[in-house]
Amino acid sequence: MKKLSQDLADQFRNVYLSKDWVSTTSLKAQLENTTFKQATTKISDHNTIATLTFHLNYYVEGIAKVLEGGPLKISDKYSFDAPSILSEEDWEQLKEKLWLNAERFAELISQKSPEYWEQPFANLNYGSNYHNINAMIQHIYYHLGQIVLLKKLIREGAAQPGQSSV
Repeated sequence: MKKLSQDLADQFRNVYLSKDWVSTTSLKAQLENTTFKQATTKISDHNTIATLTFHLNYYVEGIAKVLEGGPLKISDKYSFDAPSILSEEDWEQLKEKLWLNAERFAELISQKSPEYWEQPFANLNYGSNYHNINAMIQHIYYHLGQIVLLKKLIREGAAQPGQSSV
């Protein structure tokens, strides 16, 4: 049953860091060739790619602390409170932080015992550890799809002039 831990870690790594057979891409593949300008371009009332990147990292970082045995200290209400991304350097730092946290997250998942997956996640109200890690992987697919669509819209010129995010 230790295979479940490795399977979940592999699935997480695939959608985050390498080419995934379900989506035929990964978050890293999409963000690596996303420029600072694209990442901060605002389209209508949609989140920017930079904001979605922050959002995904917020959860990876927060849930990794739970996987390490700590308490759950993140809250949905703060998950989109991205700092200003004002330069290419800011954008590159955000991505690098995301990749480091994602690898740490996958490694933590791979080390879990079979019994771990049936235990409650941080709080009895959240269901099992398995349920939450599986939901985390699905959450990534959801935002990966948004990022792919936003990039297409930006390339097609759907962004309105003067609407870059800060």
